[in-house]
Amino acid sequence: MENYTYNSYTLQLEGLIVSKESTYPVFLFFFFSYLFIIVANVGIAVLVFIDKNLHQPMYVLFCNLTFNDVLGNSIMVPRLLLDMLRPPSERIISYNECLVQAFTIHMFGTTSHTVLMIMAFDRYVAICNPLRYAAIMTNKMVIKLTVCAWGVAFVLVGILLGLTIRLNRCRTLIQSPFCDNASLFKLSCEDVSINNVYGLAFTVVLFTSSIGCMVLTYTKITVVCLTSNNKSLNSKALKTCSTHLVVYLIMAFSGMSNIVLHRFPQYTDYRKISSIMFHIIPGSLNPIIYGLQSKEIQRFLSNLKFKKVLPSL
Repeated sequence: MENYTYNSYTLQLEGLIVSKESTYPVFLFFFFSYLFIIVANVGIAVLVFIDKNLHQPMYVLFCNLTFNDVLGNSIMVPRLLLDMLRPPSERIISYNECLVQAFTIHMFGTTSHTVLMIMAFDRYVAICNPLRYAAIMTNKMVIKLTVCAWGVAFVLVGILLGLTIRLNRCRTLIQSPFCDNASLFKLSCEDVSINNVYGLAFTVVLFTSSIGCMVLTYTKITVVCLTSNNKSLNSKALKTCSTHLVVYLIMAFSGMSNIVLHRFPQYTDYRKISSIMFHIIPGSLNPIIYGLQSKEIQRFLSNLKFKKVLPSL
């Protein structure tokens, strides 16, 4: 008969299982990836803050994405790195800490969708209704969109974790590199049908809403571009929308891969890697993609370099 420990406040993380030969190369890869994510995303946010030319709705909304990338990776990667250097038996985490990590990680995934949705709305107004853009995308509207993006994510994730907290736990092993909702409710020996139903509905609504938003806005943008002879407008639309679309596709593909692999227990190791890369890949590529595509950011950086060169002359 299996022995159970009920409602223990000390849990054990399985973590990322790698061979001794691979431990340090993998550790260094994740460490430098995390370092780059922090420097690049914080750097973009600071640029937007100090340069008045970047005080535009598009960049202000993008700062939500940089903050989300920093938050999501900071709650997961440092703990993952520490656990890689510990033997499996010492990878201990308290239940409350696990809940906080799970909440933040699900907030990261959900807010990635909602922030990109409000950014799609911004691009739609800028291209399909340029004459009224300044009147629509006011500071008040930007604040409303930001609160909406984070508020919706907070409510959805709050219900998700709330359904898990109510369950009694009879196991202590988190079979994942970090804490998430699925790993937490699997600790219970009770019926988790409600959790599965809500989790599925949550995923379907989130993906349907974000994909529907992208399809709708980009269809209207495409129609405007095809019926317009304004080359400047078409060039602007291609540049800004392609950037936004690439960021969305990277995020959606990373998230979808993780969800699909959750359904196949035989691919547990691939799922673990996929769940980690869901944080690292978008967080690393987002600032690069926006930085390379933005003339304003490129101009600021070139001016900064020019100012540094002048004193030396």
